[in-house]
Amino acid sequence: MSHTASSSYSDTYSVVDVEVVMRRVNADLVMIATSSRAITEEEAINYGHDIERLAKEGFLEHVDLTLMSGTREVRAMRYDVDVNSGALTSSRPGGALWPRVDSAWLRIVLRYTDDYTPAEKQKMRSKLRINWTPTNVDTTHATLSQSATRDYASNAFGMRRKDFS
Repeated sequence: MSHTASSSYSDTYSVVDVEVVMRRVNADLVMIATSSRAITEEEAINYGHDIERLAKEGFLEHVDLTLMSGTREVRAMRYDVDVNSGALTSSRPGGALWPRVDSAWLRIVLRYTDDYTPAEKQKMRSKLRINWTPTNVDTTHATLSQSATRDYASNAFGMRRKDFS
């Protein structure tokens, strides 16, 4: 006797689709970490874990990564979640080799969906590796120019990546 199990968030994408897309996002995170040295590879993996968990639960609206040199923005990427991504064509990860700069640090800002209520935040707390704190930081990247886009998609789940330099 055998059993098959699956979980689905809609009729058009599953948990596996989120995992496929997140493999590409996580590859970007590791490339950024190793090239810029703004965070360690282990930290990149931990951030990727949390981003994936939140995406699987439907709590993630977008992710904004910014390479900072002190208080100055050097590079940035924004991943917008798209749960109707039938129009997106999936790209390969890449273009995420960021420079090493003085006083480097990586700012990661998540924007949540309205479904991520205080009660849901409490439930998720033990499942996340990072102690996320509220912020009102400006992520418009006004000092940078949008330089490229890439889409990561599997069925109707996707993330549209916008690069800024």
